[in-house]
Amino acid sequence: MIEIRNETERVILVGVSTSDQDDTYRSLEELRELADTAGAETVGTVVQSREQIHPGTYIGKGKIEEIKDLLWELEATGIICDDELSPVQMKNLQDELDTKVMDRTLVILDIFAARASTREGKIQVELAQLKYRQSRLTGFGKAMSRLGGGIGTRGPGEKKLEMDRRLIKSRIAQLNRELRDVRRHREITRGARSKKSVPVAAIVGYTNAGKSTLLNTLTGAGILAEDKLFATLDPTTRGVKLPGGQEVLLTDTVGFIRKLPHHLIEAFRSTLEEAKYADVILHVADASNPQMDEQIYTVYETLRSLEVVDKPVITVFNKQDKIEEEKVIRDFHADCTVKLSAKTGEGTSELLKTIEAVLREQKVLIEELYPYQEAGKLQMIRKYGELLQEDYREDGIFVRAYVPASLCGKR
Repeated sequence: MIEIRNETERVILVGVSTSDQDDTYRSLEELRELADTAGAETVGTVVQSREQIHPGTYIGKGKIEEIKDLLWELEATGIICDDELSPVQMKNLQDELDTKVMDRTLVILDIFAARASTREGKIQVELAQLKYRQSRLTGFGKAMSRLGGGIGTRGPGEKKLEMDRRLIKSRIAQLNRELRDVRRHREITRGARSKKSVPVAAIVGYTNAGKSTLLNTLTGAGILAEDKLFATLDPTTRGVKLPGGQEVLLTDTVGFIRKLPHHLIEAFRSTLEEAKYADVILHVADASNPQMDEQIYTVYETLRSLEVVDKPVITVFNKQDKIEEEKVIRDFHADCTVKLSAKTGEGTSELLKTIEAVLREQKVLIEELYPYQEAGKLQMIRKYGELLQEDYREDGIFVRAYVPASLCGKR
């Protein structure tokens, strides 16, 4: 009987510290979580202090020799570098160490590939993977090297390289066409929402901050929520009623992370742009994480790169159930802050009231007397606005309410 089992990869994490003020060790802790999520076991960590990253091998010769010994001692099957390696750095490290060499980008792409479930998510991940691979084709590996220079010396290795490059280029073009169709569908859906005047709140935040758990708690969406990095990739939109009766749509987005690969930002741009067209941003932060301030900074930097500006931001300090002692937490970039626990539900009612208050600032206060034959308009006000007063009089129904500016002309 043949027994088949999956061998767990044993990896050594490698980072470069270029100054005393950088957060290399914290970044490596996060890389350890990424490796764990990808299914690898971290057996060692190596950090080199240098003025700058080595352009040819990422780390210096001395550290390469040290890692060679560690690979043998710890029976490791590969290394993961904390930064995105250039094709030259990856090739040289593989030649020097004679082992599998990965970088942070490759690990994140692998996690995304495992987690994508919708057609759009799979297209976006494959596109990012191909762009990453395309930039690493030239001169990689002996099978792809030239036999010599000049006419008549082009060998089979070069032919394979050209074929790979052409196939990848063709597949990227095909995926871009498919993604454009998906984007058009997303724009049509977004336009339909806009016409209905239903406000949208985009949930953003660092990966594993509790965005999906919050969406589940508020709407009963039932989407996957795990204590892992990038547990969910595919955006989910659900409706929820605010205390005043108005409906608002909550859209979950993919989690952010430091050193988020630019290939992924480009591929997932249509998904991430949900925040760009939202009426309010719900920024979920893990208040129990000692690196919360750095994570908040990363979120705002990513939002800026996506041109998400001039949007009201409500920062939700989540995971209050995990905080053992009271501490001062703040976000100076946010318009409002709310403390809650998405897991227990404590503080969610305050969040809904805060969303209502922020959206109210984007509305117009109306005081109108409607004839009884126009009573149907009250239903529209209840659905898209906030009804404050409804008084039935002899000559009609007096209404006092906050409504979106787009509805003012439809009264």
